[in-house]
Amino acid sequence: MRILKKLDIYILKQYCLLFAGTFFICLFIFMMQFLWRYVEDLIGKGLAYSVLGKFFFYAAMTLVPISLPLALLLTSLISFGNMGERLELLAMKAAGIPLLRIIRPALLFSVAVAVGSFYFQNVIGPESAKQLAALIYSMKQKSPEMEIPEGQFYNEIPGYNLFVEHKDLETGMLYGIMIYTQGNGFDDTQVILADSGRIQTTAEQMHLKLTLYDGERFRNMQNTGSAMDKATVPYMRETFKVEVDLIPFDNNFSVMDAELFNDNAQTKNLKMLNRGIDSISHYLDSTGHDQLHQYEYSFLKKTRLRGREDSARIAQRVAETPLDFDTVFASMPDNERARAARLALDRATSGESQTAMMQDYSFGVNRSLRIHKLERHKKFTLSLACLMFFFIGAPLGAIIRKGGLGVPVVVSVVFFIFYYMVNVTGEKLAKTGDWDVTFGLWLSTIVLAPIGAWLTYKANQDSAVFNVEAYQRFFRKLFGLRLHRNIARKEVIMVDPDTARLLPELQQFANDCQDYVQTHHLHLMPNYFKVFFRYEPDTVVINLSERLEAFVDELGNSRDNRVIATLNQMPILAPDAHTRPFRRPRLNVLVGLLFPVGIVLWIRIWRYRLRLWRDLEQLQKQCAYLIERLQQ
Repeated sequence: MRILKKLDIYILKQYCLLFAGTFFICLFIFMMQFLWRYVEDLIGKGLAYSVLGKFFFYAAMTLVPISLPLALLLTSLISFGNMGERLELLAMKAAGIPLLRIIRPALLFSVAVAVGSFYFQNVIGPESAKQLAALIYSMKQKSPEMEIPEGQFYNEIPGYNLFVEHKDLETGMLYGIMIYTQGNGFDDTQVILADSGRIQTTAEQMHLKLTLYDGERFRNMQNTGSAMDKATVPYMRETFKVEVDLIPFDNNFSVMDAELFNDNAQTKNLKMLNRGIDSISHYLDSTGHDQLHQYEYSFLKKTRLRGREDSARIAQRVAETPLDFDTVFASMPDNERARAARLALDRATSGESQTAMMQDYSFGVNRSLRIHKLERHKKFTLSLACLMFFFIGAPLGAIIRKGGLGVPVVVSVVFFIFYYMVNVTGEKLAKTGDWDVTFGLWLSTIVLAPIGAWLTYKANQDSAVFNVEAYQRFFRKLFGLRLHRNIARKEVIMVDPDTARLLPELQQFANDCQDYVQTHHLHLMPNYFKVFFRYEPDTVVINLSERLEAFVDELGNSRDNRVIATLNQMPILAPDAHTRPFRRPRLNVLVGLLFPVGIVLWIRIWRYRLRLWRDLEQLQKQCAYLIERLQQ
C-alpha cells in the first residue's frame, strides 16, 4: 500500500512551492527591518563587500526562526484558499474525503518545519548570533566619528570622554563639544570646551584627527613643574581659535573574537542555557546565604551578644530588659547626644547605601537569570508557533476560499501582528520580572491555540464562519434594524393582479390596522411581568403581517410604476419584536429576573411597540392610496 497517494503528492507539490516563495519573502521583509536598525553602523564606514556579506548572512540566519511561522501562515492561506476558489476542496469533500485528511500532508510538512526550526535555534542560531554580535561590535568601532551620539557622553575612543550637543550628518560637523580626558593619569586631567569641531580618520588609518574651533582648554597642573608652580598655578587655562590633535586609534577593520560573547543568553544552545540557569541560581542562593550570615554577625556584634544565640533568644532577652530609649537619650550630655545621633545617621546611611547596592546587584543577576529562561522557552514557543499558524491558516483558507496575494496577505498580517504584540508584551513583562517567565513566553501560545482549534473545528464541520449575511442578520436584530423592500417592475407578467378582489381586501386590511391601533394603545409602556413571564403570541399582528406580504406578492405583478413605488415604501412587520425579547421562554424569565438587563430589554420592547404603531399608521395611508390608484 502506498504511503503517499496522488492526492497527497498533488497537495504537497503546491504547498512546498508556495512555502519556498513565501519564506524568502518573509525573510526579506524581516531583513529590511533588521537592516533599518543598523543602517547607521554601515553607512560611511568603508566596509568591504565580504564584511557586508557576512553581516547579511548572519542576520538572515538569526531571522530564520521568526520567518518560518509567518511563511507557514501565508502558505496555508494561499494554498487552501486557491483550492477552495477552484472548487477543488468541494470536489474532494464530495468524494467523501474529510478536511483533516486533505490537510494531512501539509500538516506533516509543517511538523517537519517545526522540528527543523527547533534544531536551527538550538544549533545554528546561537553560533550565528555570536558571530553577528562580534561583527556588529567591530563595525561600531570602525570610524567612531559616525557613532558619536547627541546629548550623551561617548567613551569608545580610548582615553577620551566626548559630549556633543548637535551633529550634522551631511557635513560631519560637531557642535557644542565637551571633552574630558586623562593623558597621564588622574592628576593630568584635561577638560576641553569648543564651539564646534570635526573628527576624521587619517589616511594611514592609524590616527583620529580632532579639529576644534573657538574653545578653551583646562588642564590640571598638580603633577607638573616645581613646588612653587603647584602652589601658584593649580591649573592651566588656554583659549584657542583652531586646534588640531592626533589621537592614536587603529581604524583598520578587524573582527573581534566572537568567544567574548559566550556569556550572552542568545549565543547559547539548550544545554548551555540549562547549565547557565543552574549556575546563576546556585550563585544567587549562595550570595543570599552569605548576606544573611553577614547581617546576623553584624547584629550579634552590635548588640554585644556572645555565643551562638538564635533570634528567638535575642528577642527574649530584649523583652526581659525593656529600655525607654527616649529617656536614656534625653539624659545624655549634649555632646554625647550629638555623637549618638551622628553615629546613628552614619549607620543608617551606610546601611541604606549597602542595601541599594545589593538591590541593584541582585536585580542585575536576576535579570540575567530571567533572560536565560526566556531564551530557553523561546526555542520551544517559536517552534510551536509554526504548528499554531498552520492550524490557523489552513482552515481559514478553506473557509474564506480566496487565493492569490490579496485577502490571504491581509489576514496573515493581521494575525501575525496580533501574535507579535501579545508575544512582545509577555516577553517584556517577563524580562522585567512583573510576570512569571513561563507565563509571559507562553501567553501567545495560550491565546492563539484555542483560535486555531476553533477554526479547524469550524472548517471541518463546513460552518459558515465568515458568512456576511448571518452577521448582518444578527446585528440588524441586535440594534433593531430592518430591511427595506426592493421590488422592481417586471418586464413579462404572466398573471395580472385581481383588482376586483383586492379592493375590498385592502380596505378591510386598513380597517383592521386602525382597530388594532385604537384597541391596543401601543404608545403606552408594556407590562413588565407579561413581557418576561407570561408571553402570549400576538395573533392579530401575525395575521396582518401574512396578509401584507400576500398583497405585496400579488401587486408586484402590477404594470403601474406608482403602485410598485408604493409597495416599496410599505414597512416589513416583525410580529414578535414588540411582545418578547427572545424566543426561548426560559431565557426571557432569566433576563426578567436580572433587573438591570431586564429594564434595558423592556425599554427596547417599548421602542418596538412605538415602531409598530408608526408602521400601522403608515400602512393605512398607503392602503388608501392603493385603493384610489386601483380604482382608476
